[in-house]
Amino acid sequence: MNIENLGLAFGLTIFAGLSTGIGSCLAFFTKTTNKKFLSVALGFSAGVMIYVSFVEIFVKGKASLVLELGSKTGYAVTVISFFAGIIVMALIDKLVPSSQNPHEIKLVEEMNGESPEMIEVARKNAKLLRMGLFSALAIGIHNFPEGLATFMATLNDPSVGIAIAIAVAIHNIPEGIAVSVPIYYATGSRLKAFGYSFISGIAEPIGALIGYLILMPYINDLTFGIVFTAVAGIMVYISLDELLPAAQEYEEHHYSIFGFMTGMAVMATSLVLLAV
Repeated sequence: MNIENLGLAFGLTIFAGLSTGIGSCLAFFTKTTNKKFLSVALGFSAGVMIYVSFVEIFVKGKASLVLELGSKTGYAVTVISFFAGIIVMALIDKLVPSSQNPHEIKLVEEMNGESPEMIEVARKNAKLLRMGLFSALAIGIHNFPEGLATFMATLNDPSVGIAIAIAVAIHNIPEGIAVSVPIYYATGSRLKAFGYSFISGIAEPIGALIGYLILMPYINDLTFGIVFTAVAGIMVYISLDELLPAAQEYEEHHYSIFGFMTGMAVMATSLVLLAV
């Protein structure tokens, strides 16, 4: 854990979190959704996060716990911590109503008035604004542990942190669209739609800051191993429950798998080059 990387760690979490604003810009300035690109990009993000979780983060977390607790106990705590991370994300998803789930796919066309159904719903449904605000809140809840994951990874290894930050940023772009759509149709203001989607991403650097303030005074091999391995579980859950299904929703199955494999290959190659 290198405190010298503190500034970079916060910078990357800010970059990743505020990428939700890119989703609004995408919706404002393009007329159609490039489904192939989004499928590849989301698949790529999943590939990066899954590979680095199992090959780098899980392994380093285990090494710290084995050093502190011994081989058998350390390995057992590693596994428990990994699944604890998964359970935390699953509980967060369970607590967010499906109608406000930020991972429901929204297309650019919906932001440009190309969907008569959305326009009609906006006129009749006074709860649309509330739905958008709840979506922003839901994204904030989801982004909190993502910020901690990016932050912790960067403190340990900046190259890994950069890869994770890029993957999370790509993942946040459709979430920005998910917030913008209902707020735009409820208020008629693109500025408000952009603002709320942008603000929803602030939860990531907040998650990093809170994690730093709470955990840093107690960081040793034991706490580092537990948190780092839980982060691996969080990232695997995000990839399997959010990124890959989102890529599939764009109806470009083979492109998402191509992106997934490419993301793994790029991450593997970068780790090999860094190890030389």
